[in-house]
Amino acid sequence: MQVKQITCSLGAELVGVNLADAVRDDGLFAEIRALLLQHRVLFLRDQNISRADHVAFARRFGELEDHPVAGSDPEHPGLVRIYKTPDQPNDRYENAWHSDTTWREAPQFGAVLRCVECPPVGGDTMWANMALAYERLPEHIKTQIADLRARHSIEASFGAAMPIEKRLALKAQYPDAEHPVVRTHPETGEKILYVNAFTTHFTNFHTADRVRFGQDANPGAPDLLRYLISQAYIPEYQVRWRWEPNSMAIWDNTATQHYAVMDYPPCHRKMERAGIIGSKPY
Repeated sequence: MQVKQITCSLGAELVGVNLADAVRDDGLFAEIRALLLQHRVLFLRDQNISRADHVAFARRFGELEDHPVAGSDPEHPGLVRIYKTPDQPNDRYENAWHSDTTWREAPQFGAVLRCVECPPVGGDTMWANMALAYERLPEHIKTQIADLRARHSIEASFGAAMPIEKRLALKAQYPDAEHPVVRTHPETGEKILYVNAFTTHFTNFHTADRVRFGQDANPGAPDLLRYLISQAYIPEYQVRWRWEPNSMAIWDNTATQHYAVMDYPPCHRKMERAGIIGSKPY
């Protein structure tokens, strides 16, 4: 197996390996897992593997979960189908920087994504290194956000376009989760900047240390949150991957955010993702 680093910030392409082999080869899987923690996101070409092997490989990292809005393959629970077709010209939901399922109490640890069909040009995906984003924050910002916590909402994202009854039912099933703004990676111990497109507001900003008068909280808190979310937009923290059929990506959802570039209508883009259950952030 060859490991080709793609950028200085994150991302490596694995060459000469088939993920189906890692389903049964403990040594190969351990090597891939270590590389994932090192490079944050791994890319592979020409992975003509079955859906069963896709799911089996992802399950080696942990148990998988379905998505309450996006449909899963009926024969392979946990394999979410992200299918975009020419009859969905106004579906642009994906193009926002986010970490998957931070609206859950225990967001996903990571994911394994395979391209089934893609446009000849366009439809790339980008990732950003949020450990590096935290590391390079100004020191006074690190001090300011050290104890902050924030809410993450499926209601205000996936639920926003739903009829009110359906939206409220979705929120009742998945109440807004609260997470630290700076999360500790459960395996590497790194500090991660942990706000994204699912984040709605800070929950403990309005304290005497930060607010002289009530007016200080607004726009102080929203402006700070926008600044923190915008750190994912910095090109020096990013990698961009051009898809081909049977290309795959494996990413650490704890330490990265990603952005699906929606620049390809009226083409098909069909992706299948196995999302791995993670742990409660601390």
